[in-house]
Amino acid sequence: MIATILDGKALAAKVRAETTAKVTARTAAGKTPPGLATILVGHDPASETYVRNKRKSSEEVGMVSFGFEMPAETSQQELLKVIAELNARPEVHGILVQVPLPKQIEAAAIQSAISPLKDVDCLHPENIGYLAQKGGAPRFVSCTPAGIMRMLSEAEVKLSGANAVVLGRSNIVGMPISLLLTKADATVTIAHSRTQDLPAVCREADVLVAAVGKAEMVRGDWVKPGAVVIDVGVNRVDDASAKRGYRLVGDVAFEEASQVASAITPVPGGVGPMTIAMLLENTLHAAELADTI
Repeated sequence: MIATILDGKALAAKVRAETTAKVTARTAAGKTPPGLATILVGHDPASETYVRNKRKSSEEVGMVSFGFEMPAETSQQELLKVIAELNARPEVHGILVQVPLPKQIEAAAIQSAISPLKDVDCLHPENIGYLAQKGGAPRFVSCTPAGIMRMLSEAEVKLSGANAVVLGRSNIVGMPISLLLTKADATVTIAHSRTQDLPAVCREADVLVAAVGKAEMVRGDWVKPGAVVIDVGVNRVDDASAKRGYRLVGDVAFEEASQVASAITPVPGGVGPMTIAMLLENTLHAAELADTI
C-alpha cells in the first residue's frame, strides 16, 4: 500500500482564496478590514520567520498587519501594557504573541491578558473552555488543530466511530485536537511520554496524530495498515548534502509510514501551511464578531 499524500499547501491556498474573497466583500461593503497584530519578543530566528510569514500572509488576503517587535529584556509588565493597548484598539481584531517567550515572562499570564474576543490563537482560558464544552460552538478553534480537521474533512476521512490516537498533550495542538476529534464522535486516546507500550497504542489508531516534537519517532511498524497519519512535527536534522546543512522532517518516519498508511501528511507541505491559513480565517471571524458588539 502506498499512502495518498494529503497536500496541505494546496488546501491552504484554497482556504486563503476563500478568505481573500470574504475580506474583499467586507471592505467593499464599507466595513473595517480585519486587523492582525503580531508581537515578537526577542530575536529567535525561527520565531522571526514565523511572524514575518504571518504578517505577509495577512496582507496578501487584504488584512491590515500591525507588527510589534520588542527586545528580549522586555518585562512582563511592559508586554502586558502593549496587549492592553491593543485590546482597546477597535481596528485590531486579532492579537498573536509569538512563543516561546523569554524566561522572565509567564506565557499563561500573557495568554489570559489578551481579550478573548481577539484571541485568534485560542489560548485564553475562556476560549479553551468553549472549545471543551459539550454541545456548544467554540468562539475560536486553535489554528493547527483547525487546519488538521479541515484536512481530514477535505479527504473525507470518517471520524465517527473511529479510533483516534493523539501523540502529545500540549495546549497548542495535543489537547485541542483531542477535543475536536471527540466532538466529531471519534474515540480518542491521548498518548505521551508516560504511556506504556506506545507502539502498541499507536497501532490501534484509525487516525494517528503525531505532535511530540521528536524527529521520526513514529516508525512504520507503529502504524496500523490503512490508518490516516497526520504529522504535526517540524524538526531539523543534520544533513551535509543539503544546501542549508539540515533538512526538515516530521515526528513520523515518512518513508516507512507511507508504505502502511492509507493517507499521510508530508513535512514540509502538510499541516504547516494550514496553520497560517486558519489563523487568517480566525482573524476574519474576530472582525465579524466585532461587528456584532
